[in-house]
Amino acid sequence: MKSILKKFNLETPYYSVSTGETCWEGNGDTFKINSPVDGLEIGHVQGGTISDFDNVMNQSKEAFKIWRTIPAPQRGEIVRQFGEALRQNKEDLGALVSYEMGKSLQEGYGEVQEMIDICDFAVGLSRQLYGLQMHSERPGHRMMEQWHPLGVVGIISAFNFPVAVWAWNTALAWICGNVCVWKPSEKTPFTALACQQIIKKVLLDNDLPEGISNLIIGGRDIGQEMASHPDIALVSATGSTRMGKSVAETVARRLGKSILELGGNNAIIVTENADLKHAIPSIVFGAVGTAGQRCTSTRRLIIHKSQYDNLVNQLVKAYEQLHIGNPLDESNHVGPLIDTQAVEEYKNTIQKAIEQGGKVLAGNKVLAGEQYLSGCYVKPTIIEANVNMTIVKHETFAPILYVMTYTNFTEAIKIQNSVPQGLSSSIFTLNIRESEEFLSYSGSDCGIANVNIGTSGAEIGGAFGGEKETGGGRESGSDAWKAYMRRQTCTVNYGKEAHLAQGIVFNF
Repeated sequence: MKSILKKFNLETPYYSVSTGETCWEGNGDTFKINSPVDGLEIGHVQGGTISDFDNVMNQSKEAFKIWRTIPAPQRGEIVRQFGEALRQNKEDLGALVSYEMGKSLQEGYGEVQEMIDICDFAVGLSRQLYGLQMHSERPGHRMMEQWHPLGVVGIISAFNFPVAVWAWNTALAWICGNVCVWKPSEKTPFTALACQQIIKKVLLDNDLPEGISNLIIGGRDIGQEMASHPDIALVSATGSTRMGKSVAETVARRLGKSILELGGNNAIIVTENADLKHAIPSIVFGAVGTAGQRCTSTRRLIIHKSQYDNLVNQLVKAYEQLHIGNPLDESNHVGPLIDTQAVEEYKNTIQKAIEQGGKVLAGNKVLAGEQYLSGCYVKPTIIEANVNMTIVKHETFAPILYVMTYTNFTEAIKIQNSVPQGLSSSIFTLNIRESEEFLSYSGSDCGIANVNIGTSGAEIGGAFGGEKETGGGRESGSDAWKAYMRRQTCTVNYGKEAHLAQGIVFNF
């Protein structure tokens, strides 16, 4: 790992953060970063103050004056070069993601691949930032709409996807003509710093200001400043619902724009017509992948009573076969939680579930021993539950899966939709009526609804986001790019007479 840190110019301790055209030393709190994999220190990062943030903003605004004048396809060329640089650094950056955050090495590689994919998507999109042309009711007039960049886009990302979600936002923001200020999670700053080093070289090679891509490390105070700053046109925030509500309120107070990707409490419905050979691998990955620390992790399993005993028995056996340990060892399925605070939340949640009538069927153990010295490793847990348990409506970022039964399909949909969150959902069935009803207006109320695949593992081609307390935001594919631009309706009079709309006559 030392060689990877050296490659990205991140030798321990690391105090300097690249911001704009210079390197400055943050004047804020110092964050000591330990890997959840082995408990060893990765290094120190000194965060920024509000004054540092103001400097970052000044550099960003100056860079925007240049970046917005560059034609969108040429901006796409810069994003293409960034994607190529990511390809060249995929293994090292993926390993750093795995070591700093704790997800499996394959998932670390997958996260960098997501960055590459969104760059490819954005490059093509840079030639398709289209507007409509409409027929005017007035003779000799033409109506059309066009799109302009917003300015400075602020990105607040979470530890569980320390680089991919930033790339979802920044690749689209860049091709739309915006510049970005990124506040990564203070739990995973080194992956962010590595990304900044990669894009910094691309910008320098093209004689472009580094302020096009800015980064500042800090805690809640920096996030609040980003939300309240009048020169940040759009804040895209990923994290807890509590955090998102605070950001939304602050941004709305100044009539700014926001994209919110918040909590998920995702369910899979397994009907009496399900193919369990497809369902079981998807359920297990959805529940234990990234140690249950994905916003799309499967947290509830709603099983038809005819399938319940067979499915639960197979899941318990599958959980017994999971290898838990160092995520850099590809023979392991499950790595650690992000820190010991997350472990305490895991323990407390299980205890509350038991107190509310839940029955532990598998797991419920914090692992100790020579290979678990960080204290962050836990056994994925299955709890038999019922829909009336209040803890089931709460999202816990840990590998805890609640299993429950239903008797009729309407009841299953009702259970699926009974939580405050509305991100991802899934159904396993070979019955077309069930699948279509699940996808209909009376079915899943989530932003993502899948049939015969799990809740986790979205592709970048589709818009990503959810409803209710998930925030309603959309990122990544489809037409999510529109959130990063402002729409302008234009009417041109090319005729010889002046006409008013609605046939109004105004003579004097």
